[in-house]
Amino acid sequence: MGYNRLKAFEETGYVVLDSYDQAADPKEWLDIEYVDWRSSGVTRFAPLASAFGEIECNGFWNHTPPRTDKDGVWIDSQVAKAPILTKRAQEPGANVGRCRVIELQPNKYSDALYNMHQDDNNRLNPDGTGWIVRGFFNLSDNPDSMMILREDRLDPSTEIRIPLPAGAQLIVDTQRFWHAVWHQGDEPRYCLITSWESGPELDAYVSKYHGKPRVENYPLDADFIAAGQKEFERRLEERRLALLAQGIVEEGVKDPEAEKM
Repeated sequence: MGYNRLKAFEETGYVVLDSYDQAADPKEWLDIEYVDWRSSGVTRFAPLASAFGEIECNGFWNHTPPRTDKDGVWIDSQVAKAPILTKRAQEPGANVGRCRVIELQPNKYSDALYNMHQDDNNRLNPDGTGWIVRGFFNLSDNPDSMMILREDRLDPSTEIRIPLPAGAQLIVDTQRFWHAVWHQGDEPRYCLITSWESGPELDAYVSKYHGKPRVENYPLDADFIAAGQKEFERRLEERRLALLAQGIVEEGVKDPEAEKM
């Protein structure tokens, strides 16, 4: 039967929406409660919706009963502090799973490449229902930081680089793309991340905000990319050898958010 997928994703697997006037809103992300949680970089998360309405970020499949990343329960104490962010996550009218704000510390290009991963959004998702994708709304102003997407983890020619000024809005099939953020700057980056179920509601939302399936890559010098790729591959090999010395053969990169903490 297959999954119901976004029509707007047929060309590339991601869309960039109209920019949001982030400066008009209060900085609600500074008021909510954060918990330590690993992701692609040095991060903390402030959940707005979780499996059972608790301030935690575990995958829904790690709870009892286990389920896919749908039907998130809004956390009253967090929603009260961040009503605008909550409303933005709910605006499409699509089923919401996990919803949280990420705080990412500055990193290097090679760090972002090393931390690229594919999400495990659709674990336990029943065939014939909507494919889970993720929305990223950049909250802080990081025009020289970028979302990095690759179809092939090891092939820089497949790299898509989307700049992240305040108000940048994108939706990505993060189970399809290897992805991470390269965050340049001296202060943390903040972004609202929402798991949405694909369907007519989300299709209409993408159309309303003129979702574009292609954007011009943030420009990077070819030598800079090559140096970052070389460091990335060196770190991968270093990790492989370190694990091999312990008798561990790495089976592949896992979603850093998918396992129990």
